[in-house]
Amino acid sequence: MAVYVSNRYIYVQVIDDDAQKTICSVSSLGGKATVETAKELGAKIAEAAKAQGVVRIAFDRGGFAFGSRLRALADSAREGGLDF
Repeated sequence: MAVYVSNRYIYVQVIDDDAQKTICSVSSLGGKATVETAKELGAKIAEAAKAQGVVRIAFDRGGFAFGSRLRALADSAREGGLDF
């Protein structure tokens, strides 16, 4: 699971490195990059990944600090059933 955080948005992708394909993705486009939005995105990406048969992932924060938004995203994805 790769994460990109800009000043306005959060983008999350689940990527199959071997096949070099994006399995699923979600973003906060249309909203703001808040802690609440990050929680919602974590739940959405967990649901989308599980629908594709993915439950075990590696969390790539892309060099971004593991602050409140990324922590909320990761915790929500774990609660949604993803195993880091």
